[in-house]
Amino acid sequence: MSEDAELATRRLRLKLALEDLREMKGYGTELVSVIIPPDRQISDARSLLQNEHGQAANIKSKGTRKNVQGAIESAISSLSRFKNPGERGIALFTGAIIVGNNKTRQTTVVIEDPPQSLLSFRYRCDSVFELTQLEDMLVDKRSYGLFVIDRAEAAYGIASGKRIHVQEHLVSNIMGKHRQGGQSAQRFERLIEEAAHNFFKRATEHACSYWLPNLENIQAIIIGGPGATKDFVVRNEYFHHEIAKRIAKTTFDVGYSNESGVRELVGNAGAMMGEIELDAERQMMTRFLSELIKTHPKATYGEMMIRKALQQGAVDTLLISESMRKNSVEIQCGSCNHTWTASVGRTEELPDCPSCKVGNDSHKELSSVSLIDALSDLASKSNSEVVFISIDTEEGSQLALGFAGLAAILRYPMM
Repeated sequence: MSEDAELATRRLRLKLALEDLREMKGYGTELVSVIIPPDRQISDARSLLQNEHGQAANIKSKGTRKNVQGAIESAISSLSRFKNPGERGIALFTGAIIVGNNKTRQTTVVIEDPPQSLLSFRYRCDSVFELTQLEDMLVDKRSYGLFVIDRAEAAYGIASGKRIHVQEHLVSNIMGKHRQGGQSAQRFERLIEEAAHNFFKRATEHACSYWLPNLENIQAIIIGGPGATKDFVVRNEYFHHEIAKRIAKTTFDVGYSNESGVRELVGNAGAMMGEIELDAERQMMTRFLSELIKTHPKATYGEMMIRKALQQGAVDTLLISESMRKNSVEIQCGSCNHTWTASVGRTEELPDCPSCKVGNDSHKELSSVSLIDALSDLASKSNSEVVFISIDTEEGSQLALGFAGLAAILRYPMM
């Protein structure tokens, strides 16, 4: 798997783990979070936890004392598996979480391969887990400023990662260029140009005020519009001098200067915005869909067909929706002891036994692994590229809803 694909996999694993961790709540301050950066020793964390275990003996509430000490013991036991924090550090979350009807369940989650290095050591007991450092890793800070304008209206925003955000749509209310009674043609033309100048100044000032606080993360400012106004505004230096340094040399023609124009601008400037995943995602899905309609398509979809293609080494690129929440579960029937593997959603019941057709009441779950990890492992064995597709775009939604979140571009047509 390529370095970019490995990073994307680590980010998605973290995203899925955080979804679960955010939902976990405890009574009082019974949930323990331990964040160990790569420059700290595991032994330091264990010593701190042992000290905290002794301090917890002073907690007055018997139930709270028992749960806090149990969580700390679980953390110490989990850390004993590691000699060091690794290249990027370890995050450990453990404690008695509320499962309903005044009941709790002990759980432990260890994140040992985060997408980025953890920055600082943290130990915390609370009713929720401390997730700030991990959540910051999912923020894609690379971005492009977007600006569209003509004499009637303007809009601006930002494209970051796979998301387009339109911050504001401005209307000029500039009078049309027809004669008004009682006014000379020159005076009327001067009033129109003055109104246009004020509008251009207002629109660019609003946009610059929005971009400047995050300028260090903005790769470029992309300008577009339906006519020559966009070039006039750039040429006559309406933008703040720091913003002007980031303006791309090429401007783009788009049909509108509103929110639709901003989104069209992203499509037209796709080649320039090569680092923005949004455009790469669109191109990958377009490639898949164009293959799918051919007589002998080099494309397939559905878990069964994709597993078959991966096992044959036929997959060039595996497309997985980030909305995928299924696990590949090994199940043993409690009636006939038949063992099989099935893909099961987080909230779905185990399926009936395919051998004896008995219901799931007596089934035993032998093992469970994320379907994303299971398919990614198969892909790595055949040197297939793995691409994760978000649901924040039309193409991404189509993969999630129309193809159950899985698709593949093949190296050759499968018969």
